[in-house]
Amino acid sequence: MTAEVVGIGEAMIRLSVPPGERLETAERFDVHLGGAEANVLAALAQLGRKTAWISRLPDNPLGRRAAAELRRHGVDVDHVRWSTDDRMGLYFVEAGVAPRPTEVWYDRRDSAASGFELDEVPWEVVENARLVHLSGITPALSSSCRDITLRAAEVATRSATMVSIDVNYRSRLWPANQAREVLSELCRYASLLICSAEDARDVFGVGGDGEEAAAGLADVLGVARVVVTAGATGASWYDRGSGDTAAAFEATVIDRVGSGDAFAAGVVAGMLDDDLEAGVRLGLAMAAIKLGLGGDQLVTTAAEVQRLIEGHPRSVRR
Repeated sequence: MTAEVVGIGEAMIRLSVPPGERLETAERFDVHLGGAEANVLAALAQLGRKTAWISRLPDNPLGRRAAAELRRHGVDVDHVRWSTDDRMGLYFVEAGVAPRPTEVWYDRRDSAASGFELDEVPWEVVENARLVHLSGITPALSSSCRDITLRAAEVATRSATMVSIDVNYRSRLWPANQAREVLSELCRYASLLICSAEDARDVFGVGGDGEEAAAGLADVLGVARVVVTAGATGASWYDRGSGDTAAAFEATVIDRVGSGDAFAAGVVAGMLDDDLEAGVRLGLAMAAIKLGLGGDQLVTTAAEVQRLIEGHPRSVRR
């Protein structure tokens, strides 16, 4: 199967404490699969898009669980490379309740994905895709992952494959000045950049409101299409000289983790259809649905998302 969208990155097992509990005292954990690029691909698959994930997993129960979970969501995992000597990365989530923020701790050093090497990547899969999706998380994992991310962008560009990049800055992985240096180079190949207003300021030194920040990033990084998110406020976009802002949908928050990836999936779908504005609105609807679901992956249908966009969701469907 030739994938329409290919993503390259790490997946991890997520262990979350029940709401209202602390990691130090929790007696049980909820187990989910997480990973930025994988989450985007899973959400796109819910819309009927053909997606494929490229990564490296340990050949153990946790690695096999990750592959099975993504396959269940409709993502092609046939290109995963398997390792017999490495570990699965973990991360721990303590859900925030005001005034406490949600806290995330990583245990991913020396994971199988961090040891991914250039010669393990099936480059023909990247060349044959319509779009390759990357994030700023993967190049922060190791020097080899940094090389893979840059090479993927180069290979895609040479093959007329679009490149979408979600900045997804993680301060626990690398300092802002290092992220700025690497991601500025990566963005030379970007067809689409997705970035939060916070990351625009902290990583690239670009301030202003949504539309101003989107135009500023486009200018500083030389990217024609930029989307800037502003949490519960909504999102703004800059598309080859023009832009606008769309408001977020109202949502009850069950689990914030993964909502940004659901949003990115909608934007990528709009990019594939050459309609960035529609993609932003689609992404906002998908993010709102994800906020009401536990775990990292969005589980929905194209029809459910469309009903929300059209403004007539029902409190009970029978």
